[in-house]
Amino acid sequence: GINAEYGKQWYQRRVRVQHYYITNNLSQDLVMSGGRQFFVGGNFKMNGNAESLSAIAERLKSSDLDSSVEVVISPPACYLTSLSSQLSGKENINVSAQNVHESEKGAFTGEISCAMALDCGARYTILGHSERRHVFGESNQQIGKKTKAALASGLVVIACIGEKAEDRKSGNTMNVCVEQLTAFKDNVSDWSKVVIAYEPVWAIGTGEVATPEIAQETHSQIRTWFSDNVSPDVAASIRIIYGGSVNGKNCKNLCSQPDIDGFLVGGASLKPEFVDIINCNRE
Repeated sequence: GINAEYGKQWYQRRVRVQHYYITNNLSQDLVMSGGRQFFVGGNFKMNGNAESLSAIAERLKSSDLDSSVEVVISPPACYLTSLSSQLSGKENINVSAQNVHESEKGAFTGEISCAMALDCGARYTILGHSERRHVFGESNQQIGKKTKAALASGLVVIACIGEKAEDRKSGNTMNVCVEQLTAFKDNVSDWSKVVIAYEPVWAIGTGEVATPEIAQETHSQIRTWFSDNVSPDVAASIRIIYGGSVNGKNCKNLCSQPDIDGFLVGGASLKPEFVDIINCNRE
């Protein structure tokens, strides 16, 4: 059943993680203590229509999905209600907003509040996505305010961080990530309600994907930051997922890395291969 499958997957990942930390002489405090449920999110961005997105939901409902994986899809706000209703009977699949405003209500044309997202069936929201940062000019401070409001409302936050190509080339990857992480940290009291999505901006929608080794290195550094700046317990339990041109072909190599706890998938989440990505841990 579900529990047996989840137990098997967790055990396999725990063995991989323990091996990684022992061979790299890292703190055993960081070895999975309670297990981290694998998480696959699909960010549809501004794509699809009622018919095509309903077909994606139907495909997820009818597919043989790995029951140990938590699946979250994030459609445009106008389809939250219909998709959450369509998926209401499907365990382990939830719906996420792509963004929310930090205010409860008011004269904010074009925005939706946390309460509105919840009312439409969302249980999660993405915050701090690079497109919100770099296309719409959202600052770390504003993203922090949104995070505080979302968590207070009861939404789970998919907190996005990541560096641009010039930051990677100049060796500033972690400086950028730490600035972004700190803005989240200042507004989070319960880290069990947060999933970290590391998405290098240079890999989003470009077809250029971080190698498993590059992704693992940064994920490991992020987990170490949590150990040093939040707590070893949070470092061991928080899920750090990878985003950036993930597809059915590269997901298996990425998911085998000990600090990669899942994916935030863009374009491929609109295609049938999204099911293959969800099932990437299956032997």
